[in-house]
Amino acid sequence: MSLIRAKNTAPELAVRRALHRLGYRFRLHTSDLPGKPDITFPARRKAIFVHGCFWHQHPGCSVAHLPNTRRDYWAAKFERTVERDARSIWEIRALGWEAMVVWECEIRGKAAVEEQLTRFLGAPREGQK
Repeated sequence: MSLIRAKNTAPELAVRRALHRLGYRFRLHTSDLPGKPDITFPARRKAIFVHGCFWHQHPGCSVAHLPNTRRDYWAAKFERTVERDARSIWEIRALGWEAMVVWECEIRGKAAVEEQLTRFLGAPREGQK
């Protein structure tokens, strides 16, 4: 598991490319916010978490399965991850920020993700695309 990256994953890079293509500018991995969101928009007070379906147990996703070996270990690990994610989003919202989760499996539908991001963020600022 030490080879699993926390930053700059392929799904995160895909979301960042889409945001940049749409004309948004953002900050990465803001450490002073709970959960260190992958992408933040400080002026808009909005944060985006890009979650892998397996590691963050996307409900209803076929990728979010429990491995056949060491099931107790994995069940506890995934439960802690899901609880930590929920706590991070709650804490960010308590600070007056809005949070959004983009799941790895959603990124495959590029147009749908771009529409979802635009709906969450609103129009790009003046002087941008």
